[in-house]
Amino acid sequence: MTLKCVAIDDEPLALELIKTYVKRFPSLEMVQTFEDAISGAEFLNHQQVDLLFLDVNMPDITGVDLARSLTNNPMIIFTTAYRNYAFESYELQALDYLLKPIDFKRFTVAIEKAIDFQKYKSAAKDPATDEAIYVYSEYKMVKIMLKDIEYIESMGDYLKIYQTKADKPLLTLLTLKKILEKLPKQQFARVHRSFIVAKNKIKSIHHKKINLAHAELPVGDAYKDFINQQKGI
Repeated sequence: MTLKCVAIDDEPLALELIKTYVKRFPSLEMVQTFEDAISGAEFLNHQQVDLLFLDVNMPDITGVDLARSLTNNPMIIFTTAYRNYAFESYELQALDYLLKPIDFKRFTVAIEKAIDFQKYKSAAKDPATDEAIYVYSEYKMVKIMLKDIEYIESMGDYLKIYQTKADKPLLTLLTLKKILEKLPKQQFARVHRSFIVAKNKIKSIHHKKINLAHAELPVGDAYKDFINQQKGI
């Protein structure tokens, strides 16, 4: 698998550094680089690429606005010297957000995410055998192993994902409806307007209460059939 890459940055030295880093990865191919954001955007709207390194602060158009204008949807790694665009990168579901000067070790982490996510997208999906999902949290994409999820709680437009191997829940901008589309039905169930539970993490069900190792969840009236389906627990 080779990821076709494009880099757009109005700083020539920054482009050269990215090109140098990219050459160290056999699985990456730098197709084109642009110092001009407008030319880069035109190229991207006519060519399909896998990964875009995109500077945020450019004179003609910001990287954020450029990303919003794209008709194709490559994975995006934002590069910038400024932290104040982090929310915009989160909103656009960027793969990662690298601060300049870019450290090679940190660059490697971002590339590993890109390769991992590309494999995830390219794989033939069988919901019964999925092992992980990807969500955006703290301005980057995070891989979550399904076996580690205990339950998920809705907080309006946000979700808290509780994992058995984590000290605190992971927060992501997502709805229960959307995350249910990512989760295999054989392993997870919605039991309340605010909760999804991992079926294999249920210890017992009593009086419309689901007991887990680290929590007790209510079963909503609209989901009471779930209790009847779990009589074997």
